[in-house]
Amino acid sequence: MIERMSRRIALALLPLGLLAGGCATTGGAQPVAHDPIEPVNRAVFAFNDKADAWVLKPVAQTYVKVVPEAMRMVVGNMISNVGDLWIATNQLLQGKPADAASDLFRFTVNSTLGFAGMADLASPMGFEKHREDFGQTLGRWGLGSGPYLVLPIFGPSSVRDGLGFAVDIAADPVRRTATEGQSNNFSLTRIIDTRASLLSTERLIDGAALDRYSFIRDGYLQRRRNQVYDGNPPPSKDE
Repeated sequence: MIERMSRRIALALLPLGLLAGGCATTGGAQPVAHDPIEPVNRAVFAFNDKADAWVLKPVAQTYVKVVPEAMRMVVGNMISNVGDLWIATNQLLQGKPADAASDLFRFTVNSTLGFAGMADLASPMGFEKHREDFGQTLGRWGLGSGPYLVLPIFGPSSVRDGLGFAVDIAADPVRRTATEGQSNNFSLTRIIDTRASLLSTERLIDGAALDRYSFIRDGYLQRRRNQVYDGNPPPSKDE
């Protein structure tokens, strides 16, 4: 249960980091928010904000104060490296063998020459970091995102991304190879590291948005659409 929660929280927080960057405008039309249960979603959103303010944010702030920046970078590199295997798999499932080979090469180089991923040697070599999950793969296969959902604790999602997340959980290499204790410790570290990386982003969102709920919802949907089509979505409003 801890593994499921920690993995989902980390994934749910990731969109916020890109929302503050302007939500990555695309060549296609922005999707119309499909939010049929907005009142319920807003109530859950408010609950999540309080949970973050009481638990996640204070822990992340303490982590930044106590752990040196160089060590935080090592932790972030190791977390990122573990994900490259599943990213490569999704690239292959999406019909992108060249990108899959690139991500597999990243994992191999960083896991060996980079001392189990502590150093990212692949990026300076020209092998960029990608971010793919099974929700994106389902989108590439033609499955629409469905209604927007705000899940308790887990945050922004959709019907499609929820299904994809279940597969992401089952395929998590840490969960499949480590002991339960090791897996839970790694997952909790991933949550803290992710939340810490978004402390500055949070201030930008608060300053830019009159309605944080709508800002995050619309940015999430636009970002996910942009990811499904690798930055080049079709002009149609529908996926």
